Amino acid sequence: MSTYDNEFKEQAVAYVHNHPELSKKQCADQLGVNPNTLHTWLSKARKNEAFRGSGNYQSEEAKEIARLRRENQAYKDALNILKKTIKILGE
Repeated sequence: MSTYDNEFKEQAVAYVHNHPELSKKQCADQLGVNPNTLHTWLSKARKNEAFRGSGNYQSEEAKEIARLRRENQAYKDALNILKKTIKILGE
C-alpha cells in the first residue's frame, strides 16, 4: 500500500481540475494512483476537509487523548503485574 504526502494529494486534485478533458480514471493512471484513492481526495477537497496522513489525528486534543489512553493502559498493565507478583510472593 502506497502512502502519499499532503502536497502530492493537493497536486493530484489540482491536476484533475487543470485537465477537464481527461476522465478521473485517466488522471489517476497518469498520476500512478488508484482511481478510488483519487476519488477520495477529490471528495475531501470538495468538502474542504484537510488531508490527513496515515496515523495522524484530527486535532491536538484527539492526539492527547490517544496518548493518555496508552499511558493509562500501561499503568493498568503494570498494576496487574504487581498484583500477580504480590500474590505469588504471598503464597
